[in-house]
Order: sequence, then structure tokens, then C-alpha cells
Amino acid sequence: MSVRSVLGRRALQAMCVLAGGALVLTGCSNTEDTGPKAEKVSVEKNDAIAAQLPDKIKQSGKLVVGVNIPYQPNEYKDASGKIVGYDVDLMDAVAATLGVKAEYVESAFEKIIPTIQAGTYDVGMSSMTDSKEREQQVDFTTYFSAGIQWAQQKGKPVDPNNACGKKVAVQATTVEHTDEVPAKSAKCVAEGKPAIDIKAFDEQSAATNALMLGQVDAVSADSPVTAYAIKQSEGKLEKAGPAFDSAPYGWAVPKGSPLAAVLQKAVQSLIDNGKYLEIAKNWGVEEGAITKSVVNGAVS
Repeated sequence: MSVRSVLGRRALQAMCVLAGGALVLTGCSNTEDTGPKAEKVSVEKNDAIAAQLPDKIKQSGKLVVGVNIPYQPNEYKDASGKIVGYDVDLMDAVAATLGVKAEYVESAFEKIIPTIQAGTYDVGMSSMTDSKEREQQVDFTTYFSAGIQWAQQKGKPVDPNNACGKKVAVQATTVEHTDEVPAKSAKCVAEGKPAIDIKAFDEQSAATNALMLGQVDAVSADSPVTAYAIKQSEGKLEKAGPAFDSAPYGWAVPKGSPLAAVLQKAVQSLIDNGKYLEIAKNWGVEEGAITKSVVNGAVS
């Protein structure tokens, strides 16, 4: 099954945390994170790749990047209001490779592609799945592989492929809510078993909190989202089975723009020199690391 929704693979709203790192279990709506941040990785300019940048970007010395937040750990605001995250660190490393600065502009997710088409943003960076449908509108440079990952309470196993009768939390309107868990529930019913009791929440933080409190048996979300939630849970949560339905994340650029190939070369150079994996490990998302970046790598 293709892992898609109206919003793509957008599932996470910011995890609500106290200064000590513990999850707030009720009234969770904060979009900032006060926990420790990953260390920045030092990257040197690659003159040969930088020379291939479009003239507009060379002259301005910056990449204007449209981004939708919050989506921990990929892109979100820290306690000071600065946009941070795995995607941000990787894009900053790419910008450094190209000898320019990344300038992040907050945007509604659904407006990113139209604004790229209009030429307002150079790049769209928002944990966006590279799909064949979207490739009709923009080109993508791939930089990560994300799947669906379930989580459970520590020591309380749930099988994602046999969760009949279980309570499963999801964020409303995500693919987990519209496609993935309903399909599993329908299979249960077809086999004469109880349906999955799907609990949809407006924010991913609320879905995760419900699992922390034992109000649901499991939560389903994108793999980097779940990995980060588990990391922030201080041992209270764990994976429920392996990730599945993996597809590439891509940075979107105008259709036919030479920038796609330049970004691809910059990402590949970071993969080859080890900086890419270092950044992924800093954020605990190395399971989704890729070994080859491509332009337009949609699988469906």
C-alpha cells in the first residue's frame, strides 16, 4: 500500500516536554521543544558543486526554504523560536557544501508546492514524500527513507498485523488514519474478528500521550516520528514490530530546475564523506538513512 495522505507523510505535532525531558501527559499543546539539541556538524564548501548553482542563488548567497512545522524531530521550533531539526541540520550542511546560507520561511504545508511553482521558495523542505503524483508538479531530491512504525508501551506487545480489537491512536487526516489502520481493521472484520478501535487525535502529541497513559494499546505514525517519540519517552515506549511501507522523503524544487541535480550532488557528497550519517545519528533517525540520493525517486 502506498503511504500517502492529503498532507503526505505529515503526522507529528510537537512533543510536549518539560525542561527535564519528561512528557506532559495532559493538556499537551506546546509546539516548542526544550530538550537537548543535536550538535551541528562542520561541513566545508565543495567548489565544484557550488559552481553549478543557478545564478539567482549564487548572487543572493542563500537558499530560500519553505517549511511547515512542527514535525519533530525533522523540523520544529526550539524554546527560543528557532527552527531546528534533522531536516534543518541536513539542509544547513547542504547549504554549507554549496557555499550559501539556508533561509527558512514558515509555511502551511499545502501551500509549499504552489509557492515553489510561483518561484517564491527555492526549495520545499517538509518531510514530504516524493510521489509520482507530486512529480507532475515539482522535482524532488531524495534524502531519507521513511516508513510507518507502530509503538507500544514497554513490555506490552502489540502485533501491527494482528491488532484486531485493540485501541490504536493516530493523528487525524494522516495516512495512518485514512488508509493504513482502517485497512488493517477491515481485514480483521473480514476474518470475523473484532475491528480495530481507531482513536484519532488532532495532534500527534495527544496520540502519543494516550499511549503513555495506557488509554490506547498502540500508536501508528511515520518512522522518524515514532523513533523520536520513543527516545523522548524515557523508556516507557518501544517499537511494535518493524517499519513498513517505506518511501523516500524529498526536497521539492521547481519542475525542470537545475537545482534538483545540484542538491542531489551535495547530498551525495555528504553521504560519501560520512557527514550525512553523522547528522542522522545525532537525531536518532539513522534507520532511515539512504546510501544514494537521486532526482525523482518516487516508488508510487
